[in-house]
Amino acid sequence: MIENDEKPILITGCSSGIGYAAAKALKARGYQVYTSARREADVARLSADGFTALQLDLDDSASIESALTLILEQTGGRLYALFNNGAYGQPGAVEDLSREVLRAQFETNLFGWHELTRRVIPVMRRQGAGRIIQNSSVLGLIALPYRGAYTASKYALEGLSDTLRLELHGSGVHVCLIEPGPIESRFRANSLVMVKKHIDIESSLHREHYRTTLARLEKPGAAVPFTLPPDAVVKRVIHALESPRPQARYYVTLPTYLFGNLKRLLSSRALDWICHRV
Repeated sequence: MIENDEKPILITGCSSGIGYAAAKALKARGYQVYTSARREADVARLSADGFTALQLDLDDSASIESALTLILEQTGGRLYALFNNGAYGQPGAVEDLSREVLRAQFETNLFGWHELTRRVIPVMRRQGAGRIIQNSSVLGLIALPYRGAYTASKYALEGLSDTLRLELHGSGVHVCLIEPGPIESRFRANSLVMVKKHIDIESSLHREHYRTTLARLEKPGAAVPFTLPPDAVVKRVIHALESPRPQARYYVTLPTYLFGNLKRLLSSRALDWICHRV
């Protein structure tokens, strides 16, 4: 049995929320945790908190290569696990999303993850073992209005991860999807920045909805029922890391269980009726 202190793990998006909570919990369990963040100020703060921290911008291939090269130099070419977590949500009606805005959403939420994952697979194949854990979303299972860019990126992640899991069968490398619903994090604050930056609210036919959205995103505390702390996700990450037979998918929060089951049971028309009222 390999001890946890011999299991290096890289976590992306550790500046707050799920990534930070996972880093703390896994470090406490003895893992050799490598945290990463896009902004240098967040990297400095992670270092001050006692983590091994690296600057890693998922939109930048050179940044991905540099961070991974440094980790492998320090671990003797080993990496037991990758937890892809760094992402953001771009709110907006589909008809208000420019090609550039949609591309930016995919660059961070999908293409950056894919490039990093491709780079770690040869390492894990050589080891004969590894875990690739993808932090998806309930919006990788169902669609909700005004979340088209984020939903599209997560639907794509689901398909890519399912295919990768099949292709890595028998290699000792497991691919798992985490499916959180509402979690306490800076996700809403970051989404608020993005809707203001990229959506011309006053010129949109959806401007009344956007005003409601802004009020929801600016609301302090949990904005929706059944919101859970990041530790709820971390429990599933630990199982995905340590189980000899990890699950393909881990649901987190009541809304994920609810919508995951409704999608299997209901027609598209019936599910649309429910989603319009969420």
